[in-house]
This record gives sequence, C-alpha cells and structure tokens, in this order.
Amino acid sequence: MESKGPSLYAAGTSVDMSRSLDEDSMVDGPLISPDVLHSAIRREFQTVPTPCHAGLLSLLHVVFVVLSMCVGVMCVLKFGQEEVCTSILHNVPGDSVILFGKVCLWVLVLLFSGCVQHHHNRARSRGYLRFYRQTQGLKHLPLTVYSAGNVLLLVLLAAQLPLKWHTYMLLSILGLELLVALPCLLYYTVKVMQFNRERAAPDVSQEEHSHNFSVTNLSTETGFREGSSLEEVVEKQADLIEYLKQHNTLLSKRLLNLTAQH
Repeated sequence: MESKGPSLYAAGTSVDMSRSLDEDSMVDGPLISPDVLHSAIRREFQTVPTPCHAGLLSLLHVVFVVLSMCVGVMCVLKFGQEEVCTSILHNVPGDSVILFGKVCLWVLVLLFSGCVQHHHNRARSRGYLRFYRQTQGLKHLPLTVYSAGNVLLLVLLAAQLPLKWHTYMLLSILGLELLVALPCLLYYTVKVMQFNRERAAPDVSQEEHSHNFSVTNLSTETGFREGSSLEEVVEKQADLIEYLKQHNTLLSKRLLNLTAQH
C-alpha cells in the first residue's frame, strides 16, 4: 500500500509537467499580430445595397406622376387626344387607371420598406448600431408618406366631387405626394451612400479605438446617462451584447485560421 503513493505522486507530477509544457508551448508559439487580425475582420464590411432600390423607386414615382398627369389631362378632362386614349385604355376610365397605378406603386413601396428593414437589421447585427438608429425613422418615411397619400385619395373618393374638380384634386394629391416623398428618398440615399463610402469599423471597435486616446470621448453610449431613456439604454445594451457574441464567434474562427496558417 505504501509503495503506491510515490507512483501516484510521480504520475500526477508527470501530468502536471506535461500540462505545463503544453501551456508553455502555446505561449511560446508564434503570436498573431493584432493588425493582421484587425485587417482580416475589417474585410468583412458589407455595403447596404438599398440606394439602388431607392433610386429605382424614385424614378418609377416620377414616371408614374408624369403619366398620371397625361392621362388625367387627355383622357379624363379630354383636352386633346381622345382617340388615342380610347385605343389605349379601351373602356377603362382614366381616373381608375390612375388609382390602379397608385395601388401598384404603394405595393412597390411596401416591398422596398421590407427590403430596407432586412438590410438594416443585417447592418445592426454586424455592429453598426449608430447607423441603424440614425436611419430608423428615415427608412419608414416613404411608406408613411405613400400611406398618407392613399388616405387622402380615399377621402377624395368619398367626397364624390364633380369630375373636373375630382381630377384636379387627384392630380394635386399625386403631385404633393411626389414633392414630399422624393426628398425623403434622396436624403435616405445620400445617408446610406455616405455609410457605404466610409466603410467604418463597427461601433464597438470605434469605441475601443477612441478610448486609447481619450477616456471621455466615446463614440457609443452603453451606460445610463442623465436625460437618457431607460428603454433606449436597455435596447443599446441588448444590441451590443448580440453583436459581441457574433463578434467573438468570428474572432475565434479568424484566430483558428491564422494560427493554422502560421
């Protein structure tokens, strides 16, 4: 019984020595430069492709309003080419054609809003929380404007005005809608194009970089501050936690790949 003690002690000692040797070999191994890892992660920047969609939607809106003006003047008010209107529209009233086109345009805006929400959620999951919040209200403006235009058209239909005044009011609502929605789409396009051109690092990385120079100059606010909303702070912290989890997963994969390469 007494002879087993030294053997167990020797075995335990050998295990500890082998474990320490393994740990030493990991420490003494080739270290990965932080610049290499940062550049590898920096290449993961993905642009938000919604400016193309916003530009196409703006063009379609302008074309729709121009065609609606032509149909309203020539086919409803009958100031000219009545035969052409009859050959193109057949027996369909001109104001009905305008309303059908307005419904199709609203469906396109709804699809655009869903596409924008999808791409902004992806940018949010990649850590661009400030960009997400800066455009949170802006990306909903087009759908709000077009929906308000639909409400005005419903009110116009319920009013049952004479045909002449009905057409004038219909074209006025479409023109006013264009004047409000087009600047919103253009401003949104400019904001997203600036974001894509800057190709900035995620907010957490920017915060760490600015913290190296000044403790008080932070690019994101993760704690509670006087005058800030508690719901906003909780939402920011939840976004940061979600991003950091994905960031750690990506960081682990990059570490394994770079370690294998070295």
